[in-house]
Amino acid sequence: MEWLNYHHLLYFWLAAREGGVTRASEELRLAQSTVSAQIRALEHALDEKLFRREGRRLALTDVGRVVYRYADEIFALGRELQDTVRDRPTGRPLRLHVGVTDVVPKLVAHRLLAPVLAGEAPVRITCTEGKAEQLLADLAVHRLDLVIADAPVGPGMRVRAFNHALGESAVAFFATPALAARHRRGFPRSLDGAPLLLPTDNTAVRRALDHWFEAEGIRPAIVSEFEDSALLKVFGQHGAGLFPAPAGFAREVCRQYAVREVGRVDSVRERFWAISVERRLKHPAVVAISEAARTVLGEAR
Repeated sequence: MEWLNYHHLLYFWLAAREGGVTRASEELRLAQSTVSAQIRALEHALDEKLFRREGRRLALTDVGRVVYRYADEIFALGRELQDTVRDRPTGRPLRLHVGVTDVVPKLVAHRLLAPVLAGEAPVRITCTEGKAEQLLADLAVHRLDLVIADAPVGPGMRVRAFNHALGESAVAFFATPALAARHRRGFPRSLDGAPLLLPTDNTAVRRALDHWFEAEGIRPAIVSEFEDSALLKVFGQHGAGLFPAPAGFAREVCRQYAVREVGRVDSVRERFWAISVERRLKHPAVVAISEAARTVLGEAR
């Protein structure tokens, strides 16, 4: 693999920015011959001329202008890196890489992340959805700053991460207006034999619902199971069955999917967690998510 010598690139960049080798050598406190030799080494590595002589001054060639633009961005990113590590403002959007497990309702994820975009400091969010195991693996190698999940990292996971409780919500059941009218009376006994759409059994809320069904002696007719919470709601929207969702977001669920609330189960709680490699949250955007959760999920209780 060929590697670019960034010392050579720096000398070229300074010479282009300062208008010549003389001023660049003064700033670097090096001999002009040293700076010239480094620039020639860069030209040799790129197999292109970067400067041409115009009278007594140096001017950039077409390729030189391209290299200068790249160099300018490279060294700007270097300064941003130092400023970020030292907690100084960079003038660029703060980057936040978030993983959201596919079982977390999209409405919850949006309500948690939206305050970050509405803050005073500009933030660019990259949001990745997937299985908890893969997202935690990406978190471990710092591809992600945070994972939002429906369950904390268990002792069996080979990932050094810390769990930060965001909050919880009771669970409610929703359905199309016709189904809701049919099953609202006598809830929750009306769920016995009712067509249900449920999350898959690898989710925390499904396990909690199964325990509740067993305790209450309710045997619903499970029509379909879904790993993707949004797909579950779309099937519910089209009348395939009743489906659970966080009760605290009932208004949004009803409006977005044109459904009605059938009833809620306060004893079954859907919990949400922020998982990070930091014991104490430091990333400004991650702190904002944690603080927003107190309001968002506090209201959802």
